[in-house]
Amino acid sequence: MKKLLLHVCCAPCSTHVINVLKQNYDLTLFFYNPNVEPLNEYSLRLEAAEKFAEEIDIPMIVGDYDAIEWNNAIKGHENDEEGGERCSICFRFRLEKTAQTAKEKGFDLFTTTLTVSPYKNAPVINQIGKELSEKYNIEFLESDFKKEDGYAHSIKLSKEHGLYRQDYCGCLFSKK
Repeated sequence: MKKLLLHVCCAPCSTHVINVLKQNYDLTLFFYNPNVEPLNEYSLRLEAAEKFAEEIDIPMIVGDYDAIEWNNAIKGHENDEEGGERCSICFRFRLEKTAQTAKEKGFDLFTTTLTVSPYKNAPVINQIGKELSEKYNIEFLESDFKKEDGYAHSIKLSKEHGLYRQDYCGCLFSKK
C-alpha cells in the first residue's frame, strides 16, 4: 500500500476520513493547526486527536504550533468573511507544511480531512493541494469527504468514540 500523510484538522473530522482511507493506504496522521486559538483550545483538539490515533493504532506526527507565523501569513485578511481569502491562505499554509513533511519523510502522497466539513470549499482545497503537489513533486489525493453523508458519519463516529467536538473552525476570526 502507498504511504499517505493525512493532515488532520481535528479528531471528529478525521474519524470518517480515516475509515475511508485506511483500507487502501498505509496512513500516518499529521496534526498541524497553528491557526487554532486560544492555546487551550489547541490543546483540547490535539489531545482528542492523539487519543483517537492511539485508540485506532495509527501513528501521528504533531507539527509545531506557531500561531505567530500563522497570524503573519493571514495579516491584512483579519476582516475577510468566513470562507474567503483568509481561509484559502490558511488552507495553503497548513497543506504546504503537510506536503513538505510528506516529502521529507518519504510518503507517497498527502491529503487532508478539511474537505469533510460542509463549511470548507473542497474545490479550493483540492486546487491548492494540486499546486503544492507540483511544487514539492509529491502526489496529492483529491477528495471531497463530505459526499455520501461523510460529515454526518464523522459526527456519529466522534460521539461513539467520545471525542471532544469544537464549535468553531479554529481561528478566533471564525469563532465570531
